[in-house]
Amino acid sequence: MPNRIGRWLAMLIMGLMVTNPAGVLAREALLIDLQGAIGPAGAAYVEDAVAVAEDRGAGLIILRMDTPGGLDTSMRSIVKSITASRVPVVGYVAPTGARAASAGTYILYACPVAAMAPGTNLGAATPVQLGGLPSTEPKPGPADTAPREEPSVDDPDAVTRESAEDPKTGQETLKPAPRKDAPMDASSRKAVQDAAAYLRSLAELHGRNADWAERSVREGASLSAEAALELGVIDQIAADLDELLHALDGRQVRIGDRQIRLDTSDMSVVERAPNWKTRLLGIISDPNLAYILLLVGIYGLVYEFANPGAVFPGTVGAVSLLLALYAFQLLPINYTGAALILLGLALMIAEAFVPSFGALGVGGAVAFVIGSLILIDTEVPGFGISIPLIIGFALSSALLFFVVIGMALKAHRQPVASGSEELAGALGEAVSGFPGPGSIHLHGEIWTAESDRDITPGTPVRVIARHGLTLLVEPISMPESGSK
Repeated sequence: MPNRIGRWLAMLIMGLMVTNPAGVLAREALLIDLQGAIGPAGAAYVEDAVAVAEDRGAGLIILRMDTPGGLDTSMRSIVKSITASRVPVVGYVAPTGARAASAGTYILYACPVAAMAPGTNLGAATPVQLGGLPSTEPKPGPADTAPREEPSVDDPDAVTRESAEDPKTGQETLKPAPRKDAPMDASSRKAVQDAAAYLRSLAELHGRNADWAERSVREGASLSAEAALELGVIDQIAADLDELLHALDGRQVRIGDRQIRLDTSDMSVVERAPNWKTRLLGIISDPNLAYILLLVGIYGLVYEFANPGAVFPGTVGAVSLLLALYAFQLLPINYTGAALILLGLALMIAEAFVPSFGALGVGGAVAFVIGSLILIDTEVPGFGISIPLIIGFALSSALLFFVVIGMALKAHRQPVASGSEELAGALGEAVSGFPGPGSIHLHGEIWTAESDRDITPGTPVRVIARHGLTLLVEPISMPESGSK
């Protein structure tokens, strides 16, 4: 019996080896759609999808991209997920008209297989925070001061006839015109060097064109899909997923320290949508929404402190503020901008309590707008705060506080309607006593009063003064009947 069980197990193992020989992967391709600016939500989405693909034993991950770029930290997180994946990842720029610009170029280079659809492009990988491209032109010397014809700055491939004849061919040699970009400071130069080395290392990892990768960083160069294939920047051009899978069938890719042969014939494509955590992260990490949550949180807490016991504004404010702080710790925040926003709000609130004829309010509005403009410390597309949103909040906040100030000044000009000062001259009715101590009915209450005159109950009286809780009163003379 044991021998029979052993033979069955051996046959089962051999059958599995025949149906799934070494190097041939499972029959499922997991599709990930990375659209728009790359941020924390995109990084979490890719990391989750890679983990799911490994757990399910998927044969392939297709990372379909259409992105203008994104945050450096999120891009590097995605690159780490791709390079550490045990399942081959195919970077695919699609559909027609899509692009893998800036951070998308790094992600495409990190994939073991890089593909593009016709009519797409990639490149422009210079860090956008630098505000310009690096200058490689040396400072002019005495020999360089002679005037010469300059190419158009709009043509990145412009050339000048500066060199002598080629000694081998006897023909004049053309060389690219030097760039005329502004020189960089030390920190910008370091950032460019780091980015260039990073992209070159990714190119060398999969045997792609490393020279062009470095040029994409240093010069902001871009390529169409056809030019990228010709230069060895990508591995394949495919119009759709079916064509891509057909072209990848039998291709050898390197995953870690092993070579794997892709078997994509009849492979099914299963799309992996973001889970609810990733979708929630994508919503709250939007800079505009995070900005709104911050202001709602501050206003809610201010209202709660000014009106203790309201509960609802304080609860909403606390939750909104915590969500905003969570979002901001994922985004590149300029803390000076955050401080200016808080200062501006504090000044506008102070104007409502300490009227300064608008000085505090105007200064607070200015600080609020400047802080909002510089709050997000990046120029990456899709990660700026909307200017109309900033102006709208600034105007509404200033208007609110100025309305409060106007109401306070109007109330200040009106006669006193409450308190001890209002009692002087008030009219009441004698209830008992007088002369001496007695009581009167005034404002719906019975007050202790005194008078040195004889006052019968029911006689109208006038308050002339107050000592503590005792009122001094006098009778109101009533005109006699028939008098003129």
